[in-house]
Amino acid sequence: MLDIDEMSSKEIHELLHQVGYGHLGCVHEGKPYVMPMYYYLEEEDIYLFTTVGMKTHDIDANPEICLQVEEIHGPLHWRSVIVNGRASRLTEHSDIDRAMHLIKERNTTLSPAINRTWIDAEGRSEKIAIYRIHESEISGRTTDGVSSQ
Repeated sequence: MLDIDEMSSKEIHELLHQVGYGHLGCVHEGKPYVMPMYYYLEEEDIYLFTTVGMKTHDIDANPEICLQVEEIHGPLHWRSVIVNGRASRLTEHSDIDRAMHLIKERNTTLSPAINRTWIDAEGRSEKIAIYRIHESEISGRTTDGVSSQ
């Protein structure tokens, strides 16, 4: 049997800072829904950047979310973090500007998209939404391929 260990707070924070993407779980029409999501970590704050649509509707309706982040080097070598919390949409211009600066700094490939209006497949304008996750519970597990058997 593979030994699976708890990650320390420091290890969890390092993984969250290093990876930058994961899977966001929320509720869509009463059912669990999981989607890939980029996030941005600043100290203890986790920010989600998206466009207005189904995700934002679902998060606004039920802000309880789960973010799962992983680093996999194979079936015997992996790390995984789960953040359960509450997402709140940023509405203050100073908070949005600060988060946008962080997002552009961390992921420069998003800058062209951030600086233009997005048009979806049906020709509708896309608006940006940024959420901050207020964590209520965070945990991490890791394995290094060692078995106690």
